[in-house]
Amino acid sequence: MKLSSGEKVGLPSIANPIRTALAATASVLIARLVQMPEAYWAAIATLVVMQSTLDATLTLSFQRIVATAVGASVGALEAYYFGADLVAFAGAIVLIGLLSFALRLEKAAYRYAGITLTIIVLIPRPGSPWIVALHRFIEVSVGVVVALAVVALWPEDQPGAVNEHRGWRFAPTAASTVTKR
Repeated sequence: MKLSSGEKVGLPSIANPIRTALAATASVLIARLVQMPEAYWAAIATLVVMQSTLDATLTLSFQRIVATAVGASVGALEAYYFGADLVAFAGAIVLIGLLSFALRLEKAAYRYAGITLTIIVLIPRPGSPWIVALHRFIEVSVGVVVALAVVALWPEDQPGAVNEHRGWRFAPTAASTVTKR
């Protein structure tokens, strides 16, 4: 059983796991510094939005922050007025779908909003659902901002780009060649 076509296009670099691990860890540390009760959501957000390029990460980041705001707001409203009532929960999922459509969010962002709503509504916690929703939004936002910062400061080498500090060029072709400049 072969898991890859053998071509290097689409495969992560060796530095990618290190870059991702540092970003996820930094996001947890920052969320803990601002005393978020479930700081692991910052790491999850970092892992979800972190892409190879800044442009790709920016697109996902914007979608995830808006989706989190939608899911957290509707989740707080639903939890405040109806608790964990499953009929109201189903209605809230439909509502975030309609809001996602109106805001032109991608399907993945709609799912992210649904996950946020589910966490707020169906996991029993003491205290106000508004505080839980705010915490979730902050935790996710920390993760997204850290992912953006890491991708901006430490861009992943892209196929076809010249790696100036090594002087090598990877040219993705049928024969996949690497040449010295």
